[in-house]
Amino acid sequence: MTNLKRMRWRNALLALCGGLLAACTGEPEGPCETRLFEAVPYLICSFDPASDDIRLFLRDDTGAPFGQFDRLANHVASKGGHLVFAMNAGMYHEDRRPVGLYVEEEEAEMGLVKTAGPGNFGMLPNGVFWIEDGAAGVTETLAYDAEFADDPPRFATQSGPMLVVGGELHPILNPEGSSVRRRNGVGVSADGRRVWFVISDAPVNFHSFARLFRDELGAPNALYLDGAVSKVYAPALERNETGLDMGPIVGVVRATGRS
Repeated sequence: MTNLKRMRWRNALLALCGGLLAACTGEPEGPCETRLFEAVPYLICSFDPASDDIRLFLRDDTGAPFGQFDRLANHVASKGGHLVFAMNAGMYHEDRRPVGLYVEEEEAEMGLVKTAGPGNFGMLPNGVFWIEDGAAGVTETLAYDAEFADDPPRFATQSGPMLVVGGELHPILNPEGSSVRRRNGVGVSADGRRVWFVISDAPVNFHSFARLFRDELGAPNALYLDGAVSKVYAPALERNETGLDMGPIVGVVRATGRS
């Protein structure tokens, strides 16, 4: 049985628990919390792919990029849903096309980039965040290609570099790195039950950001999403960050009326 099949089987069982899961596990009531790590504040939002509807979004019904969280929230509301969380989800060109692989509802807009290249994206190993049938993962690019080449997941976005790979920090990351900025990324727990979306609320370097995922959250695999346009939408915390239009966005949708 493949890892994905095992996760699907486990998540199907967890889904039967419904609202009892949080009570049994003692999880916090809300998905987001502010946490200090090495004196830096981070917003950490945690979701279970078995019970939380995590999706990727890029374009509205006319084919135009959403660009801003308000536009996406209005779109979700028009479809009978409620956007409870969102974050930019990968690098993009000036016209908002993704730089690497992007899959939405099993349809690929861009293909997988397997070679090294300029910038953070091309700093191998890079990787893919994917969502499929109540399961989610962060997988190094070549491993993703081997697993999903013939059967793409429902959603996938490629970015780079990987921050944590198999429990180890990306080998190129420098503890004394002088490039500091606000950054955001995603990590998944070893058992696949937690997806952590993280954004720093102060400038950090890559090595510090990666250590948060490995040492504080215990994520065996984590992926950098961006640093130039890192933004978050968390209406329960009255956070709706604006600025430059974004490309891919990851969001969590709930039925209208459910908090």
